[in-house]
Amino acid sequence: MIDFSPVDKGEMKILEFSRSFSAEDLKRVTAESIDFMLALIADLDDAAVTFDPIDPEANDPFAKPGEEKIGWSLAHLIAHVTASSEENAAYASILARGIAYPAEPRLRYETPWQDLTTQAQCVQRLEESRRLRLGYLAAMPDQPDLVTLRGLSPRYVERFGDMNAFASLLFGLWHEVGHHAQMQEVRRQALAARA
Repeated sequence: MIDFSPVDKGEMKILEFSRSFSAEDLKRVTAESIDFMLALIADLDDAAVTFDPIDPEANDPFAKPGEEKIGWSLAHLIAHVTASSEENAAYASILARGIAYPAEPRLRYETPWQDLTTQAQCVQRLEESRRLRLGYLAAMPDQPDLVTLRGLSPRYVERFGDMNAFASLLFGLWHEVGHHAQMQEVRRQALAARA
């Protein structure tokens, strides 16, 4: 699995981190993350993927009123991380063709987590996300433009750095991998509740 620790520790911004990756590497690490999540839910039933965990750190200021402090089920986490990774893969495919993209409008769609009620739907969402992300990577030219940057607010750039095509894709994946431990904990709680 990809090691984002230099980014996590603030030793590198995502653009610098991305310089050691090829387009083939991006396909591989995308598949690894999706395969990790598929393995995590492979033996779970519908009740386990929709199990509402206890999360004392839950705090989502962008959530609907009343949902700001809820723990996220595996289905909820899958809907969330796949949306972010797909959004950043979409930017990556545009930037790789030398087309600057502004901060807005965002290219984000998140499947409503309430619609993912079965393990089979979670598997479908992950496989669909794999297809979409690999499709965005396939839309890159053989020699992707890595000079063109996404238009971002100065505050965003200060926090995360500039984003070229590869950095954008890795940014979405960094966010996704950052939720893997949370997913493992939710799985643990769901299995404990079932036992």
